[in-house]
Amino acid sequence: MSLETVEGAAARTGETTSRVILVTGAASGLGAATAQLLARHGMSVVVGDVDKGGAARTASAIDDDGGAAFALPLDVRDPRSAEDAVAAAVGRFGRLDVLINNAGTDVTAPFEEIDAETWDRIIDVNLRGPATMTRACLPELRRSGGHIVNITSTAAKRAWPNASAYHASKWGLLGFSHAIHAEARTYGVRVTAVVAGGMRTPFLFERFPDLDPGLLQDPATVAETIRFVLELPPESVIPEVTVLPMRETSWP
Repeated sequence: MSLETVEGAAARTGETTSRVILVTGAASGLGAATAQLLARHGMSVVVGDVDKGGAARTASAIDDDGGAAFALPLDVRDPRSAEDAVAAAVGRFGRLDVLINNAGTDVTAPFEEIDAETWDRIIDVNLRGPATMTRACLPELRRSGGHIVNITSTAAKRAWPNASAYHASKWGLLGFSHAIHAEARTYGVRVTAVVAGGMRTPFLFERFPDLDPGLLQDPATVAETIRFVLELPPESVIPEVTVLPMRETSWP
């Protein structure tokens, strides 16, 4: 879909922007929900994921809905892959306005059973990945006065057993997000950490098939929160926002 068509879609939804969004981990779950929602509001979406087939399905769903998107293979741990994603976004749409660091992984096991390779992989995807993506995107975001959204978790605020690497990565991501907020706002780039409670996504159900869906929230609700923070006027920023299901068990 052309940028002219994107602008027409934006006018139909009442939006005045045709911002270009790069979403990592967008093959399913919150990433897919966010990509689809933002596209429905006139934004052009780059759908990045290590799961190439899943990313293609998300982009196809956006196209079928009249939006503008394209999928690309993206390994957030790899600086070259991150740089290629930015180049592809700018090559297709002419700019980059928003980075959404959503890609994540976890292994549910006691600390003593998590080997060094598994520990490093979780940290690499959940913490080093957002840093790698941020480094690759910042030059374009500085030009556009853009926005970085880091998807963290209640695991960045509380702790429970059998998730030590996940906690370490998400606490680190929350700290990284606030640090980049303090730096990037000096040159007009906004940064927001979204502390998301449990969602009805494959990320949880694949590991906990007996989990009660009633304890969780629709990822579309978190996607709406992301849209809200992106639509603030340039003079304002929300550095951190928490979105919980009403029955969140990991929160007081």
